[in-house]
Amino acid sequence: MPARLTPLAAIPVPPPRPDETYAFEGPEGPIRFVGLKALLGAADFPKAGDRHAGLAAADETAREAARSILAGLTIAHLHERPLLAADGRIDDVMRVNYDVEADVYAEIAHSSIGAFKDRLLAESGEEAVRLGRGLTGVTAAAVAKLCDIHELVLLSRRIVNPTRARTLLGARGTLSSRLQPNHPTDDPRGIALLTWWGLSMAAGDALLGVNPAIDTVANVSAVLRLLDDLRRRSGAPTQICVLSHIKTQLAALDGGAPVEILFQSLAGTEATLTAEFDVTIDLLDHGWRTMERRGPLKGTAPQFMYFETGQGSEFSYGRHDGIDMTTTEALCYGLARRYDPFMINNVTGFIGPETHADNFELLVASLQDLFLAKLLGLPMGIGSCYTLHAGSGLEGQQATTELLAAGGATYFMDVALNTDRMLAYFDTSAHDNQTLREIHGRETAGEFLAWCLGRGILARDAAGAVVRGPAWGRPERFAQSPEEFAELVAATPALHGFETAGPRPADVVSRRVRFHQAVGRGAVHLPLDVEKLRTILPVREIATEAATHETHLAAPALGTRPTAAALASLSAEPFPVQILISDGLSAAAVHHNLPDLLPLLIEGLAARGIGVGVPLVARHGRVKLAEPVGERLNADLVIHLIGERPGGDALSSRSLSAYLVYRLPDEVRGPAAQASGHDGITHEATVISNIYSGGLPPVEAAAAIVEKAVAILASRAAGNRLEGILAGAG
Repeated sequence: MPARLTPLAAIPVPPPRPDETYAFEGPEGPIRFVGLKALLGAADFPKAGDRHAGLAAADETAREAARSILAGLTIAHLHERPLLAADGRIDDVMRVNYDVEADVYAEIAHSSIGAFKDRLLAESGEEAVRLGRGLTGVTAAAVAKLCDIHELVLLSRRIVNPTRARTLLGARGTLSSRLQPNHPTDDPRGIALLTWWGLSMAAGDALLGVNPAIDTVANVSAVLRLLDDLRRRSGAPTQICVLSHIKTQLAALDGGAPVEILFQSLAGTEATLTAEFDVTIDLLDHGWRTMERRGPLKGTAPQFMYFETGQGSEFSYGRHDGIDMTTTEALCYGLARRYDPFMINNVTGFIGPETHADNFELLVASLQDLFLAKLLGLPMGIGSCYTLHAGSGLEGQQATTELLAAGGATYFMDVALNTDRMLAYFDTSAHDNQTLREIHGRETAGEFLAWCLGRGILARDAAGAVVRGPAWGRPERFAQSPEEFAELVAATPALHGFETAGPRPADVVSRRVRFHQAVGRGAVHLPLDVEKLRTILPVREIATEAATHETHLAAPALGTRPTAAALASLSAEPFPVQILISDGLSAAAVHHNLPDLLPLLIEGLAARGIGVGVPLVARHGRVKLAEPVGERLNADLVIHLIGERPGGDALSSRSLSAYLVYRLPDEVRGPAAQASGHDGITHEATVISNIYSGGLPPVEAAAAIVEKAVAILASRAAGNRLEGILAGAG
């Protein structure tokens, strides 16, 4: 654990320098790159996000030229040229990355990047971690860009960075898992079933961690207490976490909830971290100090922070500051290193085709991330995942996890049957984790292994090797009665079956899973039927700059902007609330939910005396389309009803979200900026998700949206600031 957190002002950062031109003599003449950002982007494997950002090399020749130049630069050359934010300053994330061990940096400063890579290949893992303490994330990313697949796997495999809470995570020879029992409505019965199922397959030694559908202090506290009860009932030696916003968790901790591990998503630029994630370095420091002083595992867990990242989030938000995805990801790890976390993982495939177009791009990115995090001293797990609107899938994910396991990934996710029932994406499962243990000769964490052996979940064969035991894959053994188990099953969507074949799902189960994924992929490409909406209520149609479905998927920023003609058709109206409808990633969600939801929503607003304009409909819309539409109409609040990306069963492909986007009046921007740390804040947003018959039914959703809209307008706040106001009032 760090003895202290270095004050930002005390971290020495070299002064900015003007961009330089780097040149390599090619067969047709010199190949030039202007500025270190351009050189780093061109040196990487080609990925969709970097192509869209204009940072990828034009061709393979240019890429290898960039790599050759990069290999010849010294570590000092990169270190002395901090990459600047869009406004020309050194942002706080970059500054934190310069909190390196000065003596180690002095030792390696004059080594070229290529020679340093060679040294790593010749050294032990322990020495690699020591040398990594002298690197910023930018310099580490430069090394990764020179590595081929074998080198990424080899270097990662050598490095072991164990951490401890109730379990020892990341010891050599182990492969752990974060059990992720997400439910579309946070139903405690479904969370319990998915927890029992994972535990029955020896999953969860890293963490029992729920991503909440509802990020309020009351709900997060309730889920934490549920997980604590499930952990205690099972006797499993592990720890718990609810992956809500850090502000919500700290408020829950203040209320006595068992926040054992404190979570937050990180970004590699301050602009993304603050404007999009509502987080500052000061807030993260406060969270670390709070947990050190009075976290529930004080005295038991030397590490107690958990971070998630993912290549491409900065680009996806348009706040990457001209820095490529691998480098911004490495900057996340340099930030995470400040807090000596118990866990860290990426979810690089979570975003979609705008950042990683196919299986190979995801594979390369995941291997780079594993190496980068391990080199920078972190206990790296991987969320090897994909979404149904991208050109990636299960086979690519499996190939990636095999290489990540070979590279010594600390842990993977356990998302039952690969299907996240709340977040609508696909990750590794407990079946996968056990399969990988059997292929690679790995075991669960030692304390957890002893518990599994005692429960008959695992056993030892005649030679002493750990094998599956008679209770493996039998979640019903945790229930108090068959009736209780049946009730839990009835409350949990997308189960598809408990049957197994060795460590794998039985074929009949696999066929169901794959069929439902196929249905979900089809929903992505279903066109929005505007005429069908007009049979419900009058609507007016506007267009976005995403002229085709293909550009809508590959370049989501276009869906956030109305066309010039659409803007010209709109003018200020006297209604405080406007309703915007978009297909998003599932027109089916709009078609199935709006007949029940839309009339009740408008009636509910009218009953509260809230005026609302004629609803607008946009094909190929994205979430932030609500902001320019609201500005043009002079609305206080835009309720954006938009199709979510399809999930893991045919029913969840109909899942809708409501984003309540509040336009901050001038007199409120000061408090909002103070609360968020983002001086340029103009909007706040609250989301109500998983609206469909298997989640939050549309009739109930209409009432929930109305109540939240009333609270937003009355409090003049949305998002985390609103929840803080409501929690204080309660």
